[in-house]
Amino acid sequence: MLAFSSISMAAVEMDIIELDGKETKLSDYLGKWVVVNYWATWCPPCREEMPELQAFHDRHFESDGVVIGLNTEVISEKQIEEFLSDYFVTYPNSRVGPVSNTEFGQVPGLPTTFLVSPEGTVEARQVGGVSAKMIENFIQKWEANKQK
Repeated sequence: MLAFSSISMAAVEMDIIELDGKETKLSDYLGKWVVVNYWATWCPPCREEMPELQAFHDRHFESDGVVIGLNTEVISEKQIEEFLSDYFVTYPNSRVGPVSNTEFGQVPGLPTTFLVSPEGTVEARQVGGVSAKMIENFIQKWEANKQK
């Protein structure tokens, strides 16, 4: 797996309507790392990374991190919910439809993952699969550099 590309962008805002109808904003997660993952059911690397994203979410959601999945397909919410159930995914997900340009920047391929700092700034992007360890390593290095 590749390492995240460091970027630093001003804080972004995004309205999120989760599949269960819950409405949130990206800013609701200030104080936590937010892993924003663009994915599709037909995408093999997306399916491969889901257990890793779930592992990160499970370890961090009560304290310092959350994963938000954004499905990029034109399929029903029911189809997405069934797919997520089959893959044991419980982190928040929303259907956004096809995208190439987002609030976070370009999504040149799937999966694409952005890391948003606790301050709300976009700090990294990864095109291709990620692992929980990759995310945790990036956060650890970012926080160590911030303390210098």
